[in-house]
Amino acid sequence: MNITIVGTGYVGLVTGTTLAELGNSVYCVDIDEKKVEGMKNGVVPIYEPNLEEMFLRNIQSERLFFTTNLKEALDKSEVIYLALPTPPGEDGSADLSYVLQVANNIGEMMTEYKVIVNKSTVPVGTADRVSSVISSKTNIPFDVVSNPEFLREGFAVEDSMNPSRVVVGASSERAKDIMSKIYQPFTNTGIPIIFMDEKSSELTKYAANSFLAVKITFMNEIANYCEKVGADVDKVRLGMGSDDRIGHRFLFPGIGYGGSCFPKDVKALIKSGKQEDFNFQILEATENVNTTQKVILVSEIEKYFGGNIKGKKIAIWGLAFKANTDDIREASSLDNIALLLEKGAEIIAYDTVAESNVQKLIGDKIQYAKGMYDALEDADALFISTEWPEFKNPNFELMSKKMKNKAIFDGRNMYPLEVPEQNGFYYKSIGRRTILK
Repeated sequence: MNITIVGTGYVGLVTGTTLAELGNSVYCVDIDEKKVEGMKNGVVPIYEPNLEEMFLRNIQSERLFFTTNLKEALDKSEVIYLALPTPPGEDGSADLSYVLQVANNIGEMMTEYKVIVNKSTVPVGTADRVSSVISSKTNIPFDVVSNPEFLREGFAVEDSMNPSRVVVGASSERAKDIMSKIYQPFTNTGIPIIFMDEKSSELTKYAANSFLAVKITFMNEIANYCEKVGADVDKVRLGMGSDDRIGHRFLFPGIGYGGSCFPKDVKALIKSGKQEDFNFQILEATENVNTTQKVILVSEIEKYFGGNIKGKKIAIWGLAFKANTDDIREASSLDNIALLLEKGAEIIAYDTVAESNVQKLIGDKIQYAKGMYDALEDADALFISTEWPEFKNPNFELMSKKMKNKAIFDGRNMYPLEVPEQNGFYYKSIGRRTILK
């Protein structure tokens, strides 16, 4: 089948590459000429494990194409995926201007039946709005369906090729049949495709992400309470997660959630609720707790240094909002950097994947190290912000030699407590006892 993907951000590029891998001819459209030219030459504009190999394979197999010409791609395709940004506005609501503008363009350009697929995360009722915009520009028949993505950054290729389910919101039997054919390679292997109405499909995405945000935040609250009463959150989460009604995933405490999805989607669902005179009280609490949780270790660093960190050199390991991505959107590292700088600390950070994105954002306000141990040279403390695999088994002996002061503030609970204790480090993590050197 011939398919167009409008937007080559994280979702669009992974979706387009996956659909090409399934044997379709895929035309990816983006307005950024430099980006499109780079992709034509095999340059993957985002970091995602295993994506580049699949990306290059489908370019070479002539199933994956890139263009800035929407009309050219539209004329070749029966199905048009909209994978456009829906950033939060000042009031938290999702900005649909990109989606609706492209819908307007499609309405003006289409010459035959198309299925328009909303892949972007959008508020309930967006399919109706897209349909209204297109129908105001043409009398040619078309269908608009909702097909939310459930990709985890860092595992997007795995999730795209082995999804737990495919959710499609569609009222038209013709559109349902086309979507069934697209996802037949999945359904043939037993992966369910769940058809529902468009509004339910749109809400499913928001509900899923918001629930996971609540789950993470609840565990962070439990972790903070553990510290008050002397319990160990690692043991608590194992006991909880063994209940198959709860499960082990998303029970790891830390310095809050970030990224492009959870913060944005929680805000958008809160705002959507208010528009219907409905208050998502649990989501409002989740958002408030997460804001505090992100910088919870800064006060611990201040306490360690007697209330004053001015002039202290803090090494930061990790800048991405999570491991295996270069995404720094809503990253806890940025909140901590801002607060530490405000309090007069000096910062040297290490993250080879996300460093360039941080440099574009904050420039030379901090220093950047070439290696994880280089960042520790004469450091007064180490702050761990991202759970990159290379940080899991560090050389503590070398760390001792490099650091001026053997103190670790771990926002991701990277080490069993006995490890820093045996190596003579002060070690403060989340929801566990503090190791005093």
